[in-house]
Parts: sequence; structure tokens; C-alpha cells
Amino acid sequence: MAYITVGTENSADVDIFYTDQGSGQPVVLIHGFPLNGESWGKQQAALLDAGYRVIAYDRRGFGASTKTASGSDYDTFAADLHALVEELELTDAVLVGFSMGTGEIARYLSRYGADRIAKVAFLGSLEPWLLKTDENPDGAGDQAFFDGTAAAVAEDRYAFLTGFFQDFYNLDDYLGNRISQEAVDASVAVANQAGNAAIAAAPLTWPTDFRADIPAVTVPALIVHGTADNILPIDATARKFRELLPEATYVEIEGAPHGLLWTHGAEVNDALLGFLQD
Repeated sequence: MAYITVGTENSADVDIFYTDQGSGQPVVLIHGFPLNGESWGKQQAALLDAGYRVIAYDRRGFGASTKTASGSDYDTFAADLHALVEELELTDAVLVGFSMGTGEIARYLSRYGADRIAKVAFLGSLEPWLLKTDENPDGAGDQAFFDGTAAAVAEDRYAFLTGFFQDFYNLDDYLGNRISQEAVDASVAVANQAGNAAIAAAPLTWPTDFRADIPAVTVPALIVHGTADNILPIDATARKFRELLPEATYVEIEGAPHGLLWTHGAEVNDALLGFLQD
């Protein structure tokens, strides 16, 4: 098992777990809430078959990484990504983020630049700004919504996750055809590996305003989103993101839910590999 140490919390090191497989141009996979690096299974397989080096890591507080009670903010998340890129001495790398993991990409580029980065991909993105305000009336939710979500996770994470994955995968539509009950159960099991503090703090990071970070996306970019995303609705996210990054390659997957990496894995892989090979 491979780890890098990215800091300390009191007397304990903060270690980030990662896998590093294959050879070729490096592709770094940055997972979404509340999963881990193994949630990229369908994409890892396709990328390895296509001849890429595939690196996937667990965000601090999640998966096999250290269960932290601090650092749940995008400056810290981006610093952790930067530490991994530097430790592995990556160049000509592709950053691929899903959901919460897209935030790391935007913040990384604005803080550390693109010298080591060739391309980026935003799948089911948070950008540009989820918070609903007078300035952003089309946001996904007001601050009370995100505060309430964090409180619900802290109160009973297990009950919360049942409802969350219902909407994450649009199970009313896709259970038994595009996703099995076993795959849903596995997602819940992975989510339950997260630290209590980290999983409860995560929803408070979602309304981060990334508008000032987007101009730093100066390398070729891909935006992919499902039209039936019930977690990060497309009208509040990808369609607005496209307006701010018009040069990006933009793909909508008709009927896809938020958890499109699994339910629409083939469609995601076609878009991602087409972008990487272009």
C-alpha cells in the first residue's frame, strides 16, 4: 500500500493513500463524495487498457487516508493534490475529477498553475458556484440547505447515505438495469469508511465559489454532466460552467444521474478517452 504524508494533525501524520498503476501519460483520478479512489473502477480499467498510467487517491478523511478532523476546505484539498503531483514528479499529467473532486482541479490550477498539467476533465462538476444567493439565483441551494445537509450527516450518517445514494444513482430508474443492488451496497460500504468528522464537514465545502479559479483553467478541458443529475443539477453547474469556460469540450449524457461513472460508464469512458486522445 502506498501513502504520502501531506501534513500533521496534533501528534499524527496526515497520510494520503494512493494507487499507481500502468505506464504512459499519467492520469490522476480525484473521487467524489463520499467515496474513494476505487470508485473509478470502470474508468481505471478503460484507461489502463488504453495505455495510460492511472493514479487514484483517497481524499483526506476518506477511504484509506488518515481520518482527519481538520483541513476540510479546498485550499487544503488542493495542497494535498499538489503534494501528490510533486512527490510522484508528474509531468504532462491529466487531472480528472468527479463531483467534489472537480473542486480540487480548479483550486489546484489557480494556486499552483499548470506547468505539470496537460489536460483536465470535470465530470459531474461543482463549478462554478452552488450557493443560491441574490447574486446567484440559480444556485443549487442556500446556505441553510448545506448546513442542514451537514447536520443530517452528523446526526445519522447511515440513514443519510440511504437517501443520498437513492438520488446519486437515480435508483427508481436504474436499479436492476444500469446498477445492481450489490453495487449500491458496495458504495454504502465505501462511504462508511470515511471519518466521522470528514464526512460531516464535506457538505460545507460544496458551496465554495470557484468563479475566481476558473480563469486559471488554461489547458484543454472537458466538462461531462448527466442531464438527470439530482445531486448537482446540470442547470446550476455544468451549463453555467460552460458559459465561463466556452473553449472546453462539453458533453451532456442524456438521462444520466450524478453517479454516471457507474451507471453510464461506457458513455463517460467514450467522452474521456476521446478527449485524451484528441
